[in-house]
Parts: sequence; C-alpha cells; structure tokens
Amino acid sequence: MLSGEKILITGPAGQIAYPLTEYLARDNEVWGIARFSNAEDRARVDALGVTTRAVDLGSGAFGDLPEDFTHVLHLATFQGPGLDYDEALRVNAEGTGLLLGHCRRAKAALVMSTASVLKPHPDPMHVFRESDPLGDANVGHAPTYSVSKTAEEAVARYCARAFDLPVVIARMNASYGPGGGLPTMHMDAVLAGRPITTRWDPCMYSPIHQDDINSQAAALLDAASTPATVVNWGGDEPVSVQDWAAYTAELSGLPAEVVVREQPGTLRGQIQDTTKRAAITGPCAVDWRAGLARVYASRRDDSARPGRAASGRAR
Repeated sequence: MLSGEKILITGPAGQIAYPLTEYLARDNEVWGIARFSNAEDRARVDALGVTTRAVDLGSGAFGDLPEDFTHVLHLATFQGPGLDYDEALRVNAEGTGLLLGHCRRAKAALVMSTASVLKPHPDPMHVFRESDPLGDANVGHAPTYSVSKTAEEAVARYCARAFDLPVVIARMNASYGPGGGLPTMHMDAVLAGRPITTRWDPCMYSPIHQDDINSQAAALLDAASTPATVVNWGGDEPVSVQDWAAYTAELSGLPAEVVVREQPGTLRGQIQDTTKRAAITGPCAVDWRAGLARVYASRRDDSARPGRAASGRAR
C-alpha cells in the first residue's frame, strides 16, 4: 500500500488510470495531468480530490506543476488511427522523457507499456517472456502504437540511467473492469446483441482485472530500479476471446457470436509469462471468471438505476 505519498498520474481519466487514481487518492496526495480536452473528464478527476493540471506531455511545458512528487505513474498514451508517426513519437517517446526529466527526484516511476511491443509469433499459444523479441505488431486501430511504445521504453530506460531514477516498465496485457477493457467491450457487445470480432481462433490473452491492477501498483513501484526493470503486467490465467465470450453467454443466457477476421502481421496471441510479476506482486486475487461475473453484475446494477433504460436482454 502507498500512503502519505505525493503521486503524479498521467492520463487520470483513462480506462485503467481513473479507477487507479481513485484508489490511490484515498491515502495519498494525488495530482493528475492530461490535455483534458473534455471538461467533463477533468471534472470527474477533480471530484476524486485530485489536483489537476492541463498539460500536453509532448510539449514539455509543465507550467506550475511541482517537481517534488515521490512517485510517478505514467499511464497516458497516444493511440491514433492514422499514420502520424511523428505525433506518436512526440507524445509517447519524447513526452515520456520530458516527464521523467521533470520528475527526476521521485523515489520511483512506473511507465506503462504494452504487450503490443512484442514481435508477432506464429503460434497463438506462445508464452511471451520479457526477453522475447520486440517488433511492429501492426495494431489495426492504431498503426503507430507498437513502434512508438517501443521508443517510449527506450527513452524510459535512458532516463533511469541518466537521472538515476528508479523506473519500472510494465507491459500491460488485456486489462478489464466495469470501466472498460477488451473483455468488457466484448461483454457489452453480447448484451447488445452484436457479434464479437477477433483476429484468430483461439485469440489468447492474459487478462487482468482492475482490482489486481490497483493492488499491484505499489509493489511494482517498489521494484523500480536503475537500470529499469521490465515486467509483464497481465493476469495469471491464459484465456481466449472465445472462452470469455462463452462465459458471458453463460452469465447472461444470451448467444455470443464470435467472428474471426484474420489480420496477418498482428499478434495471434498475447499470453504472457507472469513469473516475474508474480515474484514482485504475488498472485492475482481475481480469477477471470470471477472478474467477468463482477463486470456482469455492474452491468445489471447500472441498467436498474432510475433513469436508465434496462437492457431487456441481460438477466
């Protein structure tokens, strides 16, 4: 547990970052920075008791943002549908360097990377270690993503050595919870009567529930080092899209249609070897079925709130 610390979180309105910010703000002084182009997002973060500043990371203009943070959690990222590599590198790579330079006095910094930095492997059941080759995963919805995140890792590794700043680079797998994530998006599709589209059969992941992300963050920060520590951040159980779709159907009583559209050059599977992470954090507390059941319960509760149209298809 982190308590009594002064923590900076980037992208605090994001799917993973918002509940993590809420969790850490209970016992710490938390600041959050982002561009905050949506005023409602900033208001949601402000309501947590977080001090916010509007900052474009790639600009390096931090204004009156303090430099005395004890911990930094860098979760903000650029994902765009186009081929603007300059912008992706400006934000994800250069922005990371500018941020860590500004916060070089911190005890530790966590830089969130992604399993998408891994070189695609032809075997969908391949288990990726931290030492596996890196490569362009050609992410369809964000073609510049994997290249710019690899560059971000390189910059973070440089900063750890140049500033003697303990850094942990955590490669996130498929996060999920009531606030979103791939398994949650697929559940919502089933509840809305839409098909799930995925890349392979089976399409494997190491999904990790938001509660585990929240509880593991402090231990990962404790593992930050110089040179930087690189660790896979996924759940302990390999699960396919087909498996969690079938379980969603079991929970809801609704059919779950999975459509496979192969995407050559992409990762056929993202099973992570989480041995290193487990040695740092201990095992995950939420298995994938229990996690999806929690998400499903949140969907039922949400549909029953006054003023909300209940989904007649979810039970």
